[in-house]
Amino acid sequence: MPEGNVTRGTTGPNRLRRMDRWIAAAHGPALRRAPVSPRAVDLGYGAAPWTAVELLERLRRVRPDVRVTGVEIDPERVAAALPYARDGLAFVRGGFEVPLPGGERPLLIRAANVLRQYPEDGVPAVWARLCGRLAPGGLLVEGTCDEIGRRHVWVALGAEGPRSVTFAARLGSLGAPSDLAERLPKALIHRNVPGEPVHAFLRAFDRAWAAAAPYAPLGARQRWLRAVRALAGDWPVLDGPGRWRQGEVTVAWAALAPLSGPAAA
Repeated sequence: MPEGNVTRGTTGPNRLRRMDRWIAAAHGPALRRAPVSPRAVDLGYGAAPWTAVELLERLRRVRPDVRVTGVEIDPERVAAALPYARDGLAFVRGGFEVPLPGGERPLLIRAANVLRQYPEDGVPAVWARLCGRLAPGGLLVEGTCDEIGRRHVWVALGAEGPRSVTFAARLGSLGAPSDLAERLPKALIHRNVPGEPVHAFLRAFDRAWAAAAPYAPLGARQRWLRAVRALAGDWPVLDGPGRWRQGEVTVAWAALAPLSGPAAA
């Protein structure tokens, strides 16, 4: 039997564009180095297959022979997606076991808006299960976004465990960086309380954002750039201005990991 629970299935075109854009940039070199056509998995794609279709299109700009498999636990959703299958794009029923033909191990698993409904103490086991299915050099990207993809936070994990947390937003819709708190992944959302690192980070980000207010007349992007640059003086920011201009910032997981509990560093 497939491992996991049926999700709400909410989806829509372009909902995961920010995550896909980051994956193409951050994981593109690994996809290009793969000796054979790499496999990516869209786990829990929902009631319609748009995100899997778009993942294939976006990753093929990086590696033209990449293949994508959409995995859904609900058989009706799989049946509804099958008319969209084509060369390089398949849909199968499954869950956290990630069933692929011949036991193939994917180079990428993307799980967006899947773990939100699970208890916090179940997250590490799911992470370990999914990372155990990855091919050598593979990446798991797990996170949450709003209904139209304006605000998104995700964790990137390798075989060794979580590596980084990325915050991404449509900057024109952002009142303050802490607006992203409601989209924290399950491992972090209940840790946005005083005394926890992710709470301290968001407070520091808000202070940097407020200090960058003089740049607001130049546009939200310039204000974000200035705020992230100031933030990087005290926090382990892993990317640079090229990504910041996209409305992103990526921070080392170890700096934001819960101090206690199932996902503690």
